[in-house]
Amino acid sequence: MSAIKLGYGRESVSFAYDEARFRVLEVEASENRPLTDVEIGEAVDAPIGSPPLEEIVSAGESVLIVVSDATRATASAQVVNLLVRRLIESGVAPGDVSIIFATGIHRAVTPEEKRELLTPFIAQRIKTINHDAQDSASMIQLGATAHGTPVEVNRALKEHDHIILTGAIGFHYFAGFTGGRKSICPGLASTRTIEATHMLALDFERGGRRAGVGTGSIEGNAVHEECERVAALIAPSFLINAVTDERGRAGRVYAGDWRAAHRLACAEYAQQHSVKIEAPRDVVIASCGGSPWDINLIQAHKTLDMAAHACRDCGDIILLAECVDGFGRADFLKWFDAADSRALEERLREHYEVNGQTAWSLLVKAEKFRVHLVSKLSETDVRQMRMIPARSIDEALAQMNQNSQGYIMPHGSSLLPVVAAA
Repeated sequence: MSAIKLGYGRESVSFAYDEARFRVLEVEASENRPLTDVEIGEAVDAPIGSPPLEEIVSAGESVLIVVSDATRATASAQVVNLLVRRLIESGVAPGDVSIIFATGIHRAVTPEEKRELLTPFIAQRIKTINHDAQDSASMIQLGATAHGTPVEVNRALKEHDHIILTGAIGFHYFAGFTGGRKSICPGLASTRTIEATHMLALDFERGGRRAGVGTGSIEGNAVHEECERVAALIAPSFLINAVTDERGRAGRVYAGDWRAAHRLACAEYAQQHSVKIEAPRDVVIASCGGSPWDINLIQAHKTLDMAAHACRDCGDIILLAECVDGFGRADFLKWFDAADSRALEERLREHYEVNGQTAWSLLVKAEKFRVHLVSKLSETDVRQMRMIPARSIDEALAQMNQNSQGYIMPHGSSLLPVVAAA
Protein backbone atom coordinates (compact mmCIF):
# COMPACT_ATOMS: atom_id res chain seq x y z
CA MET A 1 0.00 0.00 0.00
CA SER A 2 1.04 3.58 -0.66
CA ALA A 3 -0.08 6.77 1.07
CA ILE A 4 -0.78 10.26 -0.21
CA LYS A 5 -1.73 13.51 1.51
CA LEU A 6 -4.67 15.32 -0.04
CA GLY A 7 -5.40 18.97 0.67
CA TYR A 8 -8.54 19.76 2.66
CA GLY A 9 -8.98 23.39 3.66
CA ARG A 10 -5.80 24.58 5.35
CA GLU A 11 -4.92 21.03 6.37
CA SER A 12 -4.64 17.66 4.64
CA VAL A 13 -5.95 14.14 4.99
CA SER A 14 -3.89 11.00 4.48
CA PHE A 15 -5.20 8.31 2.17
CA ALA A 16 -3.73 4.82 1.81
CA TYR A 17 -4.26 3.20 -1.58
CA ASP A 18 -3.29 0.22 -3.69
CA GLU A 19 -1.09 1.28 -6.62
CA ALA A 20 -2.45 -1.63 -8.64
CA ARG A 21 -5.92 -0.12 -8.32
CA PHE A 22 -5.33 3.62 -8.39
CA ARG A 23 -3.13 5.80 -10.59
CA VAL A 24 -2.16 9.23 -9.25
CA LEU A 25 -2.54 12.01 -11.84
CA GLU A 26 -0.13 14.88 -11.24
CA VAL A 27 1.74 17.65 -13.03
CA GLU A 28 5.41 17.07 -13.72
CA ALA A 29 7.53 18.17 -10.75
CA SER A 30 9.45 20.84 -12.71
CA GLU A 31 7.42 23.67 -11.17
CA ASN A 32 8.03 22.69 -7.54
CA ARG A 33 10.62 25.42 -6.86
CA PRO A 34 9.05 28.83 -6.28
CA LEU A 35 10.52 31.85 -8.07
CA THR A 36 12.72 34.27 -6.19
CA ASP A 37 12.11 38.02 -6.22
CA VAL A 38 15.01 38.36 -8.64
CA GLU A 39 13.52 35.82 -11.05
CA ILE A 40 10.15 37.55 -11.05
CA GLY A 41 11.94 40.83 -11.72
CA GLU A 42 13.72 39.23 -14.67
CA ALA A 43 10.35 38.18 -16.14
CA VAL A 44 9.09 41.75 -15.86
CA ASP A 45 12.36 42.95 -17.45
CA ALA A 46 11.65 40.79 -20.52
CA PRO A 47 8.00 41.63 -21.32
CA ILE A 48 6.07 39.66 -23.93
CA GLY A 49 4.79 41.81 -26.79
CA SER A 50 5.22 45.03 -24.83
CA PRO A 51 7.73 47.80 -24.09
CA PRO A 52 9.35 47.63 -20.63
CA LEU A 53 7.14 48.76 -17.75
CA GLU A 54 9.39 51.76 -17.09
CA GLU A 55 8.82 52.99 -20.64
CA ILE A 56 5.04 52.81 -20.16
CA VAL A 57 4.57 54.40 -16.74
CA SER A 58 6.12 57.78 -15.93
CA ALA A 59 6.49 59.84 -12.77
CA GLY A 60 3.38 61.90 -12.04
CA GLU A 61 1.03 59.33 -13.56
CA SER A 62 -1.46 57.28 -11.55
CA VAL A 63 -1.54 53.49 -11.55
CA LEU A 64 -4.34 51.09 -10.63
CA ILE A 65 -3.21 47.54 -9.83
CA VAL A 66 -5.91 44.90 -10.22
CA VAL A 67 -5.64 42.00 -7.74
CA SER A 68 -7.71 38.81 -7.48
CA ASP A 69 -9.67 38.02 -4.33
CA ALA A 70 -9.15 35.26 -1.76
CA THR A 71 -10.79 32.59 -3.93
CA ARG A 72 -7.67 32.56 -6.10
CA ALA A 73 -4.07 31.56 -5.33
CA THR A 74 -2.09 34.08 -7.39
CA ALA A 75 1.14 34.70 -5.42
CA SER A 76 -0.13 38.28 -5.14
CA ALA A 77 1.67 38.97 -1.86
CA GLN A 78 5.01 38.56 -3.59
CA VAL A 79 4.10 39.91 -7.02
CA VAL A 80 2.26 43.05 -5.86
CA ASN A 81 4.94 43.88 -3.29
CA LEU A 82 7.61 43.75 -5.98
CA LEU A 83 5.44 45.67 -8.45
CA VAL A 84 4.71 48.51 -6.04
CA ARG A 85 8.37 48.82 -5.10
CA ARG A 86 9.32 48.87 -8.76
CA LEU A 87 6.82 51.60 -9.59
CA ILE A 88 8.02 53.76 -6.71
CA GLU A 89 11.66 53.23 -7.66
CA SER A 90 10.83 54.41 -11.19
CA GLY A 91 9.41 57.68 -9.85
CA VAL A 92 5.71 56.96 -9.28
CA ALA A 93 4.55 58.47 -5.98
CA PRO A 94 3.02 56.02 -3.47
CA GLY A 95 -0.06 58.24 -3.36
CA ASP A 96 -0.53 57.72 -7.09
CA VAL A 97 -0.75 53.93 -6.72
CA SER A 98 -4.05 52.22 -5.87
CA ILE A 99 -5.07 48.56 -5.65
CA ILE A 100 -8.53 47.27 -6.53
CA PHE A 101 -9.81 43.76 -5.81
CA ALA A 102 -11.43 42.04 -8.78
CA THR A 103 -14.19 40.28 -6.87
CA GLY A 104 -16.76 40.07 -9.67
CA ILE A 105 -19.97 38.92 -7.96
CA HIS A 106 -18.06 37.39 -5.03
CA ARG A 107 -18.25 38.83 -1.51
CA ALA A 108 -15.94 41.65 -0.47
CA VAL A 109 -12.38 40.96 0.63
CA THR A 110 -12.05 40.93 4.43
CA PRO A 111 -9.34 42.94 6.26
CA GLU A 112 -7.52 39.71 7.15
CA GLU A 113 -7.64 38.51 3.54
CA LYS A 114 -6.38 41.90 2.37
CA ARG A 115 -3.28 41.52 4.54
CA GLU A 116 -2.71 37.98 3.23
CA LEU A 117 -3.19 38.99 -0.40
CA LEU A 118 -0.97 42.09 -0.24
CA THR A 119 1.25 41.66 2.86
CA PRO A 120 0.58 43.93 5.87
CA PHE A 121 3.25 46.35 4.61
CA ILE A 122 1.44 47.07 1.32
CA ALA A 123 -2.06 46.90 2.84
CA GLN A 124 -1.14 49.64 5.32
CA ARG A 125 0.59 51.96 2.86
CA ILE A 126 -1.24 51.71 -0.48
CA LYS A 127 -4.86 52.75 -1.04
CA THR A 128 -7.17 49.82 -1.70
CA ILE A 129 -10.58 49.80 -3.40
CA ASN A 130 -13.34 47.23 -3.01
CA HIS A 131 -15.49 46.36 -6.02
CA ASP A 132 -19.23 45.78 -5.74
CA ALA A 133 -20.84 44.49 -8.93
CA GLN A 134 -24.27 45.65 -7.76
CA ASP A 135 -23.27 49.20 -6.82
CA SER A 136 -24.37 51.25 -9.83
CA ALA A 137 -22.85 54.43 -8.36
CA SER A 138 -19.37 52.92 -8.63
CA MET A 139 -19.84 51.96 -12.29
CA ILE A 140 -19.21 53.81 -15.52
CA GLN A 141 -21.02 52.92 -18.74
CA LEU A 142 -18.88 52.46 -21.84
CA GLY A 143 -21.59 51.64 -24.35
CA ALA A 144 -21.73 48.15 -25.77
CA THR A 145 -19.49 45.68 -27.56
CA ALA A 146 -19.93 44.93 -31.26
CA HIS A 147 -22.00 41.92 -30.17
CA GLY A 148 -24.34 44.06 -28.09
CA THR A 149 -23.08 43.33 -24.58
CA PRO A 150 -23.65 46.37 -22.31
CA VAL A 151 -20.31 47.44 -20.82
CA GLU A 152 -20.47 48.66 -17.24
CA VAL A 153 -17.24 48.56 -15.26
CA ASN A 154 -15.82 50.04 -12.09
CA ARG A 155 -15.18 53.74 -12.72
CA ALA A 156 -11.75 53.45 -11.08
CA LEU A 157 -10.60 51.84 -14.34
CA LYS A 158 -11.11 55.20 -16.08
CA GLU A 159 -9.82 57.35 -13.22
CA HIS A 160 -6.20 56.20 -13.45
CA ASP A 161 -3.62 56.72 -16.18
CA HIS A 162 -2.52 53.09 -16.21
CA ILE A 163 -4.13 49.75 -15.39
CA ILE A 164 -1.85 46.84 -14.47
CA LEU A 165 -3.45 43.40 -14.25
CA THR A 166 -2.17 40.71 -11.90
CA GLY A 167 -3.55 37.25 -11.30
CA ALA A 168 -2.92 33.59 -12.04
CA ILE A 169 -3.30 31.23 -14.97
CA GLY A 170 -5.45 28.15 -14.54
CA PHE A 171 -8.15 26.17 -16.27
CA HIS A 172 -11.73 27.46 -16.24
CA TYR A 173 -14.66 25.24 -17.06
CA PHE A 174 -16.32 27.62 -19.51
CA ALA A 175 -14.04 30.67 -19.99
CA GLY A 176 -11.21 28.32 -20.97
CA PHE A 177 -8.61 29.82 -18.65
CA THR A 178 -8.39 32.23 -15.75
CA GLY A 179 -6.18 35.32 -15.74
CA GLY A 180 -5.83 38.06 -18.33
CA ARG A 181 -9.11 39.65 -19.41
CA LYS A 182 -11.00 38.04 -16.48
CA SER A 183 -9.47 40.63 -14.13
CA ILE A 184 -11.63 43.19 -15.94
CA CYS A 185 -14.61 41.07 -16.93
CA PRO A 186 -16.00 39.59 -14.77
CA GLY A 187 -13.59 40.87 -12.10
CA LEU A 188 -14.49 44.57 -12.23
CA ALA A 189 -17.71 44.53 -14.22
CA SER A 190 -21.31 45.08 -13.13
CA THR A 191 -23.68 42.19 -12.52
CA ARG A 192 -25.47 43.13 -15.75
CA THR A 193 -22.28 42.90 -17.83
CA ILE A 194 -21.15 39.71 -16.11
CA GLU A 195 -24.46 38.00 -16.81
CA ALA A 196 -24.48 39.13 -20.45
CA THR A 197 -21.02 37.65 -21.08
CA HIS A 198 -21.43 34.48 -19.04
CA MET A 199 -24.77 33.45 -20.50
CA LEU A 200 -22.94 32.98 -23.80
CA ALA A 201 -21.68 29.71 -22.33
CA LEU A 202 -25.10 28.14 -22.89
CA ASP A 203 -26.81 27.34 -26.17
CA PHE A 204 -30.44 28.07 -25.42
CA GLU A 205 -31.55 26.98 -28.90
CA ARG A 206 -30.00 23.52 -28.95
CA GLY A 207 -29.59 23.08 -25.20
CA GLY A 208 -26.47 22.51 -23.16
CA ARG A 209 -23.07 24.11 -23.60
CA ARG A 210 -22.40 26.36 -26.58
CA ALA A 211 -19.95 24.89 -29.09
CA GLY A 212 -16.39 26.06 -28.47
CA VAL A 213 -16.99 26.82 -24.79
CA GLY A 214 -15.08 24.65 -22.34
CA THR A 215 -11.99 23.90 -20.31
CA GLY A 216 -8.73 24.95 -21.97
CA SER A 217 -10.51 26.47 -24.98
CA ILE A 218 -9.92 30.05 -26.17
CA GLU A 219 -10.29 30.02 -29.93
CA GLY A 220 -13.99 30.10 -30.78
CA ASN A 221 -14.94 30.41 -27.11
CA ALA A 222 -17.74 32.99 -27.07
CA VAL A 223 -17.32 33.77 -23.35
CA HIS A 224 -13.58 34.35 -23.59
CA GLU A 225 -13.94 36.45 -26.71
CA GLU A 226 -16.65 38.69 -25.28
CA CYS A 227 -14.80 39.22 -21.99
CA GLU A 228 -11.74 40.14 -24.02
CA ARG A 229 -13.77 42.69 -26.00
CA VAL A 230 -14.87 44.30 -22.72
CA ALA A 231 -11.28 44.40 -21.44
CA ALA A 232 -10.13 45.95 -24.72
CA LEU A 233 -12.27 49.01 -23.97
CA ILE A 234 -10.10 49.53 -20.90
CA ALA A 235 -6.82 48.75 -22.70
CA PRO A 236 -4.68 47.71 -19.72
CA SER A 237 -1.12 49.00 -19.85
CA PHE A 238 0.60 45.88 -18.53
CA LEU A 239 -0.05 42.37 -17.20
CA ILE A 240 1.71 40.11 -14.71
CA ASN A 241 0.16 36.65 -14.42
CA ALA A 242 1.63 33.79 -12.41
CA VAL A 243 1.39 30.03 -12.55
CA THR A 244 1.33 28.90 -8.94
CA ASP A 245 2.31 25.67 -7.22
CA GLU A 246 0.25 23.63 -4.76
CA ARG A 247 1.10 26.14 -2.01
CA GLY A 248 0.09 29.17 -4.05
CA ARG A 249 3.67 30.27 -4.76
CA ALA A 250 4.76 31.61 -8.14
CA GLY A 251 6.43 28.90 -10.20
CA ARG A 252 6.39 30.90 -13.43
CA VAL A 253 5.51 34.48 -14.35
CA TYR A 254 4.29 35.93 -17.64
CA ALA A 255 4.57 39.70 -18.02
CA GLY A 256 3.89 42.15 -20.83
CA ASP A 257 1.01 42.95 -23.17
CA TRP A 258 -2.29 41.94 -21.55
CA ARG A 259 -3.35 39.81 -24.51
CA ALA A 260 -0.06 38.47 -25.87
CA ALA A 261 1.37 37.45 -22.49
CA HIS A 262 -1.91 35.87 -21.45
CA ARG A 263 -2.26 33.83 -24.63
CA LEU A 264 1.27 32.49 -24.34
CA ALA A 265 0.66 31.66 -20.68
CA CYS A 266 -2.53 29.76 -21.54
CA ALA A 267 -0.86 27.77 -24.31
CA GLU A 268 2.06 26.73 -22.12
CA TYR A 269 -0.17 26.04 -19.13
CA ALA A 270 -2.37 23.71 -21.18
CA GLN A 271 0.68 21.83 -22.42
CA GLN A 272 2.19 21.45 -18.95
CA HIS A 273 -1.04 20.77 -17.03
CA SER A 274 -2.68 18.19 -19.26
CA VAL A 275 -2.12 14.51 -18.52
CA LYS A 276 -2.87 11.63 -20.86
CA ILE A 277 -5.00 8.76 -19.58
CA GLU A 278 -5.65 5.50 -21.38
CA ALA A 279 -9.40 5.67 -20.67
CA PRO A 280 -11.87 7.01 -18.10
CA ARG A 281 -12.08 4.80 -15.01
CA ASP A 282 -14.83 3.75 -12.61
CA VAL A 283 -13.63 5.87 -9.68
CA VAL A 284 -11.97 9.29 -9.41
CA ILE A 285 -10.83 10.69 -6.07
CA ALA A 286 -10.27 14.41 -6.47
CA SER A 287 -8.98 16.96 -3.98
CA CYS A 288 -9.21 20.62 -4.84
CA GLY A 289 -5.76 20.99 -3.30
CA GLY A 290 -7.00 22.62 -0.12
CA SER A 291 -7.56 26.33 0.50
CA PRO A 292 -8.31 28.56 -1.38
CA TRP A 293 -9.37 26.12 -4.10
CA ASP A 294 -11.99 24.54 -1.81
CA ILE A 295 -13.01 27.70 0.05
CA ASN A 296 -16.60 27.23 -1.13
CA LEU A 297 -18.62 24.88 -3.31
CA ILE A 298 -18.72 27.21 -6.31
CA GLN A 299 -14.91 27.16 -6.41
CA ALA A 300 -14.75 23.43 -5.63
CA HIS A 301 -17.01 22.71 -8.61
CA LYS A 302 -14.03 23.51 -10.86
CA THR A 303 -12.27 20.42 -9.49
CA LEU A 304 -15.41 18.35 -10.00
CA ASP A 305 -15.45 19.48 -13.62
CA MET A 306 -11.86 18.28 -14.14
CA ALA A 307 -12.53 14.98 -12.38
CA ALA A 308 -15.42 14.36 -14.77
CA HIS A 309 -12.93 14.18 -17.65
CA ALA A 310 -11.37 11.10 -16.02
CA CYS A 311 -14.52 9.25 -14.90
CA ARG A 312 -16.60 6.88 -16.99
CA ASP A 313 -20.32 7.57 -17.35
CA CYS A 314 -22.25 6.37 -14.27
CA GLY A 315 -18.96 6.07 -12.37
CA ASP A 316 -18.14 7.44 -8.92
CA ILE A 317 -16.38 10.72 -8.14
CA ILE A 318 -15.23 11.42 -4.59
CA LEU A 319 -14.75 15.18 -4.20
CA LEU A 320 -12.70 16.36 -1.23
CA ALA A 321 -13.66 20.01 -0.58
CA GLU A 322 -13.94 21.57 2.87
CA CYS A 323 -16.17 24.52 1.79
CA VAL A 324 -15.50 26.56 4.92
CA ASP A 325 -17.32 29.49 3.26
CA GLY A 326 -20.31 27.32 2.42
CA PHE A 327 -21.68 27.54 -1.10
CA GLY A 328 -20.02 30.82 -2.03
CA ARG A 329 -23.41 32.48 -2.49
CA ALA A 330 -26.27 32.48 -0.01
CA ASP A 331 -28.79 31.95 -2.83
CA PHE A 332 -26.95 29.10 -4.58
CA LEU A 333 -29.07 26.29 -3.17
CA LYS A 334 -32.31 27.68 -4.64
CA TRP A 335 -31.39 26.39 -8.09
CA PHE A 336 -31.63 22.80 -6.92
CA ASP A 337 -35.36 23.12 -6.44
CA ALA A 338 -35.49 22.26 -10.14
CA ALA A 339 -36.60 18.72 -10.98
CA ASP A 340 -33.51 18.07 -13.09
CA SER A 341 -30.83 19.82 -15.15
CA ARG A 342 -33.20 20.35 -18.09
CA ALA A 343 -35.69 22.14 -15.86
CA LEU A 344 -32.88 24.21 -14.37
CA GLU A 345 -31.67 25.17 -17.85
CA GLU A 346 -35.19 26.30 -18.70
CA ARG A 347 -35.16 28.53 -15.62
CA LEU A 348 -31.90 30.04 -16.79
CA ARG A 349 -33.39 30.69 -20.20
CA GLU A 350 -36.17 32.69 -18.55
CA HIS A 351 -34.07 34.42 -15.91
CA TYR A 352 -30.31 34.00 -16.20
CA GLU A 353 -27.98 34.33 -13.23
CA VAL A 354 -24.27 33.51 -13.24
CA ASN A 355 -24.35 31.14 -10.28
CA GLY A 356 -27.39 29.43 -11.74
CA GLN A 357 -25.13 28.27 -14.54
CA THR A 358 -22.66 26.83 -12.02
CA ALA A 359 -25.56 25.03 -10.34
CA TRP A 360 -26.67 23.69 -13.73
CA SER A 361 -23.16 22.44 -14.50
CA LEU A 362 -22.94 20.75 -11.11
CA LEU A 363 -26.35 19.14 -11.52
CA VAL A 364 -25.45 17.79 -14.97
CA LYS A 365 -22.47 16.01 -13.39
CA ALA A 366 -24.49 14.77 -10.43
CA GLU A 367 -26.89 13.18 -12.93
CA LYS A 368 -24.09 11.67 -15.03
CA PHE A 369 -21.94 10.38 -12.15
CA ARG A 370 -22.40 9.40 -8.52
CA VAL A 371 -20.71 12.32 -6.77
CA HIS A 372 -19.66 11.72 -3.16
CA LEU A 373 -18.82 14.96 -1.34
CA VAL A 374 -16.52 15.07 1.68
CA SER A 375 -17.08 18.56 3.09
CA LYS A 376 -18.38 20.65 5.97
CA LEU A 377 -21.71 21.22 4.26
CA SER A 378 -24.80 19.72 5.85
CA GLU A 379 -25.91 16.30 4.64
CA THR A 380 -29.35 17.70 3.79
CA ASP A 381 -27.89 20.39 1.53
CA VAL A 382 -25.54 17.93 -0.16
CA ARG A 383 -28.42 15.59 -0.94
CA GLN A 384 -30.53 18.46 -2.27
CA MET A 385 -27.75 19.05 -4.82
CA ARG A 386 -28.07 15.35 -5.83
CA MET A 387 -24.70 14.46 -4.32
CA ILE A 388 -23.93 11.83 -1.69
CA PRO A 389 -22.52 13.12 1.60
CA ALA A 390 -19.53 11.27 3.05
CA ARG A 391 -17.44 11.80 6.17
CA SER A 392 -14.28 10.39 4.60
CA ILE A 393 -12.82 8.95 1.42
CA ASP A 394 -12.89 5.45 2.89
CA GLU A 395 -16.57 5.78 3.78
CA ALA A 396 -17.38 6.67 0.19
CA LEU A 397 -15.19 3.87 -1.21
CA ALA A 398 -16.94 1.32 1.00
CA GLN A 399 -20.08 1.82 -1.12
CA MET A 400 -18.28 0.80 -4.32
CA ASN A 401 -16.93 -2.33 -5.97
CA GLN A 402 -13.60 -2.97 -4.24
CA ASN A 403 -12.06 -4.15 -7.52
CA SER A 404 -12.94 -1.05 -9.52
CA GLN A 405 -10.01 0.87 -10.99
CA GLY A 406 -9.57 4.57 -10.39
CA TYR A 407 -7.55 7.75 -10.50
CA ILE A 408 -6.43 10.07 -7.71
CA MET A 409 -6.18 13.79 -8.49
CA PRO A 410 -4.37 15.61 -5.62
CA HIS A 411 -4.70 19.02 -7.27
CA GLY A 412 -7.86 18.56 -9.27
CA SER A 413 -8.51 22.08 -10.51
CA SER A 414 -5.07 22.42 -12.11
CA LEU A 415 -4.94 19.20 -14.11
CA LEU A 416 -6.84 18.31 -17.29
CA PRO A 417 -7.11 14.58 -17.99
CA VAL A 418 -7.09 13.88 -21.72
CA VAL A 419 -7.90 10.46 -23.17
CA ALA A 420 -5.00 9.38 -25.37
CA ALA A 421 -5.79 8.77 -29.02
CA ALA A 422 -6.04 5.10 -29.95
